[in-house]
Amino acid sequence: MSVTAADIRKLLLARQEIALIDLREEAAFALGHPLFAAQIPLRRLAEEAPWRIPRRDAPVVVYDDGEGLAPRAAMELRDLGFTQVAELAGGLARWRGAGFELFEDVNSYSKAFGELVEHRRHTPSLPAADVQALIDEKADIAILDARRFDEYATMSIPTGRSVPGAELVLRAPLAAPDPDTTIIVNCAGRTRSIIGTQSLINAGLPNKIYALRNGTIGWTLAGQALATGQQASVSGYADDNVQIARDRARAVAYRAGVRRISADELDFFAQDTRRTLYRFDVRQPADFAAGHIPGFRNAPGGQLVQETDHFAPVRGARIVLADDLGSRADMSASWLAQLGWDVSVLDGAFTGDLATGGDGAPAPRGPEGRYKRPYEGTDNAQAAMQAYLDWEYGLVAQLERDGTHGFFVI
Repeated sequence: MSVTAADIRKLLLARQEIALIDLREEAAFALGHPLFAAQIPLRRLAEEAPWRIPRRDAPVVVYDDGEGLAPRAAMELRDLGFTQVAELAGGLARWRGAGFELFEDVNSYSKAFGELVEHRRHTPSLPAADVQALIDEKADIAILDARRFDEYATMSIPTGRSVPGAELVLRAPLAAPDPDTTIIVNCAGRTRSIIGTQSLINAGLPNKIYALRNGTIGWTLAGQALATGQQASVSGYADDNVQIARDRARAVAYRAGVRRISADELDFFAQDTRRTLYRFDVRQPADFAAGHIPGFRNAPGGQLVQETDHFAPVRGARIVLADDLGSRADMSASWLAQLGWDVSVLDGAFTGDLATGGDGAPAPRGPEGRYKRPYEGTDNAQAAMQAYLDWEYGLVAQLERDGTHGFFVI
């Protein structure tokens, strides 16, 4: 069975479910793919597809770029129990030939959305030289790194502290309790710093809040030295902090149209066999492992917004988020709603028996076929970093040309 590029576009525009799977290795995928494609290399299909596409009768379309991977993948998926599997007729060449957009890099639609947020909200930012000057003069600033902790420890802005993205609304007031303290949010490039900064602004924190323009890439291109091995994080909270953060985040989620559901209503969702349902606990891995709602997977909120195509490759599915403190799920849901997802937050579900340990996700991929990201590590060529920034700057215009995204910005 095959479907055309035009068929896929119609499903996306109609917001019907589709998992559009690129079977090439990540390095090839990063050279160009449809906006809502998710990448699972053929060699990992049996391991990843049943986990990432949990409903076996969800519509799945596989494609390659002339390598002959799609027929093998379609047969393998059927053997795994998937019942609605099709190949993209003519593969990526036919998509290209139809005049449809191809997006480079990985996590492309989340990054394009971040650029749209900055474009529409004029998210404030400071260049690297200005932030360095503030550090040098020992100004009253708090630099908060919105990436995963391991990324922060690898390389980070001097004096910065780790606060992964979904934690910002909860923990930024602990890092900067004085409203006169200026908060600067950074990541490696642009997306997580834009989303993190705008999260704090949306939540109504009283501080001056800025993104570090172009993140550690911009810092390096400015000729400024990064720190390595930093271990500082913002942790701990009082009950008052939790309630204030919950109220702030809930107001943002309400503005974005996020719904709130009970455990009984979640059961009703789960009984709907016509829709794919993703259930994500957006806390950090250690909190998840210590005790989580059975059936929920771990997807720390900042990474879920950054890597939505990885966690939820079935575009058009339902997503339900959980968080024992509230604010992390609400902020994450507010962004997923703006990304066009049908997303709800589960209330009051941490009172029963909880599961412990991991969620059973497939083992992480190794280095084979991996795309060399120009914003990770400390050995990237300046030309590659600048080219990456130039690509990001063009994403808003590319979204407009593509026309399928359905994003909005509150």
